[in-house]
Amino acid sequence: MRILHTADWHLGKIVNGIHMTDDQAYVLEQFFEIIERYSPDLIINAGDIYDRAIPPKEAVDLLDQTLTRLMTDYQIPMLMISGNHDSPDRLHFGSQLFRNHQLYIQSKFHLPIEPVTFTDETGPVHFYLIPYFEPADVQSYYLDQKITTHQAAMSAVIESIKENINPNERHVCIAHAFLAGGMESDSEDRLSMIGGSPYVDVNLFEAFNYVALGHLHQPQKISSDRVQYSGSLLKYSFSEASQKKSMTLIDLDQQGQVFFERIPLQPKHDLRVMTDYFDHLLSADHYQASEDYLHIQLLDDGQILDPITQLRKKFPNILRLEKVIKKSDRGLNELARVKKNQQRTELELFEDFYLEMTDEPLSEKRKQMLRTVIDHIKQQERGQ
Repeated sequence: MRILHTADWHLGKIVNGIHMTDDQAYVLEQFFEIIERYSPDLIINAGDIYDRAIPPKEAVDLLDQTLTRLMTDYQIPMLMISGNHDSPDRLHFGSQLFRNHQLYIQSKFHLPIEPVTFTDETGPVHFYLIPYFEPADVQSYYLDQKITTHQAAMSAVIESIKENINPNERHVCIAHAFLAGGMESDSEDRLSMIGGSPYVDVNLFEAFNYVALGHLHQPQKISSDRVQYSGSLLKYSFSEASQKKSMTLIDLDQQGQVFFERIPLQPKHDLRVMTDYFDHLLSADHYQASEDYLHIQLLDDGQILDPITQLRKKFPNILRLEKVIKKSDRGLNELARVKKNQQRTELELFEDFYLEMTDEPLSEKRKQMLRTVIDHIKQQERGQ
């Protein structure tokens, strides 16, 4: 059986103020080219379909067009789960109807997990769709146990599946989780750590012939070929600049052995970091003009008058420009920053953090709520 594994589309993503919908549509055209070239028997999307719980209209339209085209023009089954960015309720809409068109969406976690089974010329292959969950979601099914970590929760879920597994047949797990040993990047939201670690041990999945994972954005295998992250559709932060994005093609043979190939994806605009002197960057001998999304780091010591305007004539999509500070200067600047922060209030520090995470200022209503929480914590620390 041939399986095309993808994940982490993050439709509706905004990177440094740039809406990525057109770039995502460009790559999704390659998704259909891959389908036509490699003829997979089915497709897996392992979560984070959208970038946020309430996606923008353009993102919803793009997913609608993509799934409609897949179901009407190709009639290839697609198995999809929700990730930590998705709203389970919104992604669940129409899921029962879509099954009649071979689109299987499992966005809400519940037990038991019933497999979706497909058959090839050598027999059945069972697919277990495990959407993203918090430990508390699993705890509600095991009142006699204390489940506070993702490891304990996933262990309970996998054990419940293994009770009904026939070891003589083939089994595929689809999950959205953070496996220990995986390489992460800045564009991935950290999973909940309330009560414990978000990491899951790869050894939990030994009963499966293949494990199709979502969450980590770098294409990678964990421990063996049979446990894979397909990675994200595009580069979504400059920490991913050196990564090569792809979709993963899996051939599952009659004995359940896995053979894989990464099919590269070419972005409309690459996301790159360029580090050099200002004059070199403007020189045609050193760099060609480009519309890629760029983070430019200048090595010059002296002051440059309005460098961004001059550079954007050649590189119109500069998303970040900074001057590389020498290590000695960086140490002094870091010390000054720490001293400055020591003089700021907890609320001021949280406002900066909130702005950096959301690109939006903290509202007055939330400021007041935060003041109340801070005052309450201070009173507790004072023993009041």
